[in-house]
Amino acid sequence: MPRPLRRATAPAHGGEPIIALEDVHKWFGKLHVLRGIALKVWPGEVVVVAGPSGSGKSTMIRCINRLESHQRGRIVVDGIELTDDVHNIDAVRSEVGMVFQSFNLFPHLTAVQNIILAPVKVRKWPKHRAERVAVELLDRVGIPEKAHIYPAQLSGGQQQRVAIARALAMQPKVMLFDEPTSALDPEMIQEVLDVMRGLARDTGMTMIVVTHEMGFAREVADRIIFMDEGVIVEEGAPEHFFTNPTHPRTQQFLSKILHQ
Repeated sequence: MPRPLRRATAPAHGGEPIIALEDVHKWFGKLHVLRGIALKVWPGEVVVVAGPSGSGKSTMIRCINRLESHQRGRIVVDGIELTDDVHNIDAVRSEVGMVFQSFNLFPHLTAVQNIILAPVKVRKWPKHRAERVAVELLDRVGIPEKAHIYPAQLSGGQQQRVAIARALAMQPKVMLFDEPTSALDPEMIQEVLDVMRGLARDTGMTMIVVTHEMGFAREVADRIIFMDEGVIVEEGAPEHFFTNPTHPRTQQFLSKILHQ
C-alpha cells in the first residue's frame, strides 16, 4: 500500500472550522437530494467524499460555493454565511476554487490567458503579475511548455491540469474538486491525481474531493465521508473506512468498488 502523504501530520481540530454545514437540505422539485447534512472541515484538512452516483456528493460541494442554493440549514465558509446576499456569495467564491468534471476552459484563449482571466478581472492584479503567477502554476502542474497552447491542442489530462492551475491562480483558501478525473481516459487519470497529491503534500491547502478513486483517497485523505441517498452514512480516517467500516451500506459499496 502507498505510504500516506498527509495523515501523520493531519490538521488539529482547534479553533473554528473553515467550512461548516449545519442541517443542510436541498430539493430539486420533489426530489430531496440533501437530507440534513452536518459537516465541519478544518483548515488544512483533505476530505474525500465517496458514495454511489446520485448520493448527493456533487450537489453538496456545489452548495459550498453557491453554484446550487440550499433551502434549509446553514453553510458557513471562512466565517461568511452563504445566503442570497450577492456580496456574501462573491466573498466566498473569491476564496473557494473549484475544479469540475469538464474542464470549462475558454477555447479561444491559451492556457496562460485562461489562467490570468480571473486574477486580472476579480483580484485586479496587473497583467504582468498574473502572467508570472500563471507560468509558475503551469510549472507546478507539470506542463510549463503548454503556456501558449490552446485547449483544443491539449490532451484531456493537460486541460484538467490547466483548470487546476486556473483555480489556484485566485489563491483560494479552499479547493473543491468535483470528480476531476471522471471525464478522462484511463491513462490520463494518474497525471491529474499526481498534481492533486502534490497539492495535498506541499501546500497544506484545505481540499474537498469528490472522487471514485479509492487509491487516491486511501493515500491522501485525512478523512473520508461516505454519502448515500442524501445523507452522510459514515465518516472517519482512511484506516477506519477501508479496514473497519461499521455501516452495512459502506461495506457493500467497498466490496463492489474494491473488487472491480
